Amino acid sequence: MENFLALPVLSIVLSLAATGVAQTSSTTIPPLSPAAQGIANAKKEIAKKPGQFAGYNQLAIALSRRARETSDVAYYAQAEEALNKAADLAPDNFESAKIHVWLLLGRHEFPAALEAAKLLNKKVPDDILVYGFLVDANAELGNYPDAESAAQWMLNLRPGNLPGMTRAAYLREMFGDVDGAYELMDMAYQATVPTETEDRAWILSQMGHLRSVAGRSDDAENILQQALVLFPSYHYALSNLARVRMTQERYEDAVTLLRQRYQAAQHAENLYDLAEALELAGHETEAKKAFAEFETKSLAEASRKDNSSRELVFYYTDHAHQPARALEVARQEFSWRHDVYTLDAYAWALHVNGQDAEAHKQISMALEVGIRDAKLLAHAGEIALTLGDRASAERYLNESVSLHAAGSEQARVVLAGLGRAEVKE
Repeated sequence: MENFLALPVLSIVLSLAATGVAQTSSTTIPPLSPAAQGIANAKKEIAKKPGQFAGYNQLAIALSRRARETSDVAYYAQAEEALNKAADLAPDNFESAKIHVWLLLGRHEFPAALEAAKLLNKKVPDDILVYGFLVDANAELGNYPDAESAAQWMLNLRPGNLPGMTRAAYLREMFGDVDGAYELMDMAYQATVPTETEDRAWILSQMGHLRSVAGRSDDAENILQQALVLFPSYHYALSNLARVRMTQERYEDAVTLLRQRYQAAQHAENLYDLAEALELAGHETEAKKAFAEFETKSLAEASRKDNSSRELVFYYTDHAHQPARALEVARQEFSWRHDVYTLDAYAWALHVNGQDAEAHKQISMALEVGIRDAKLLAHAGEIALTLGDRASAERYLNESVSLHAAGSEQARVVLAGLGRAEVKE
């Protein structure tokens, strides 16, 4: 299931050359997507050599890539079946063990992925992708120093490698260096072969996101349109372009894009984004129906690691006005991960329940990482204001407004209220 900013949000493998997957020899773009072509090639390999594990590993990788292309998690189950077959043929092969970690990450089983990656790292301490898995799992759990260390090892072992550059870019964004993150993503894009259309579209989607969070909507739009030309109807690009439309207050256009994404991938978090856009576009009845359906879908998956719990928290705080339920969901998510976005959701749930001292502690931990996110900063400003720290509140709110990104409008409204209060006084 898609989780754009935390995971991603986070590319697991961008360089198939590093995994040993066969590449097409043609210099033209194949009629099938890269992952679909990989599935076909792997099946041919299995047909020729059914008793060898390599073909099944190849199939598992291609199916996992297809999951990213389509946002269809059913491909992960198929990949697991292929991987089990490879393990039956060769129980101790290292490549299968790596792919297993990849699947755990794809299913958001971050604690299990971290432990498995640590074991592989001890076994083969110079494997680039194992360090990449350590980056992914640690970042999603909020262990940013460990993630940074693993990313540095990737770049030390093989300077300029694609998986290392994309992971370093993600961490730079978390640490507040959005321009540096963009430069690294651009370098990765330039180094990706033209036939890898989905990889290139994924990188362009990240580049568009980075321009968007920096308040450069026109640049973001141009980049995301390039991604959609390269890989039509790509769910990551649709999502990010919809966010651009939201900041431009082009809510009907955002609704159109998010409808298209939800029709292709009917995940709970995608429905939440659509519901918010419908509400902003003035479609109150349809938005209410979408929110109700989102709640049902989200609660049904709450026991899984691959869930939409953060969206559920914000639904209960900002739309359903059920603070106690918001805090219950936030605490459950906080019990196992402490990344900046989980800290933000937990802090906001604490705030709406009147627990502002603890809310301030959690939002401060998120800000200490260095992230400059307009929504998170707006939340920090409101929490500080409730605690009577007007100077900090104005600083956070003004920083949020200066980003001209998603969340800035909330900060503008609060600042305007402060201005009106001053006039009355």
